[in-house]
This record gives sequence, structure tokens and C-alpha cells, in this order.
Amino acid sequence: MDTKTPASFQEKALELLIADADKIARLIRVQMEHLTMPQCPLYEEVLDTQMFGLSREIEFATKLGLIERDKGKEILDSLEKELSAVHDAHTKK
Repeated sequence: MDTKTPASFQEKALELLIADADKIARLIRVQMEHLTMPQCPLYEEVLDTQMFGLSREIEFATKLGLIERDKGKEILDSLEKELSAVHDAHTKK
């Protein structure tokens, strides 16, 4: 018998979304450090694709009632700020 409560689903959804945001940040850091420059179409394509995918995940979780819309926006805003800081740090080198 499945004993998971709606709260545990909400917690798990939030954990997974935050983990996905962290993966995107790590991916971009690696690209910036080792592979490409921010002006590279590959960098922009990866960033756009990953951010779009995360935003769709967040929208899905919001529609299911697993997270609040504000929390999803907070995750995206936080990631965007982190990526902006990484971008700025690498372009000022």
C-alpha cells in the first residue's frame, strides 16, 4: 500500500526542481570554464533549451498543485541570477 501523502509529493517535487536548477547551473559553469564562450551559439542553445525545460517542469508541477507559482518563479529567478553572475565573472576575465 502506498502511504505517501500529498505533502511528501510536494516536498519531492520541490527537491527535484531545485536539483534540476542546480544541474543547469553546473552545466553552464562547465561550459563557461572548459568548452565555449558566452557568445557561442552552442552555449546559448544549451542555456535556452535547459531553461525552457525547467520552466515547463515548474509549470507542470504548479498545475498539479505540487508547488506554488511564486516558489517556481523563485527557483527560476535564483537560477537566472546565478547564471548571470557566472556569465559576468567569465566575461570579465
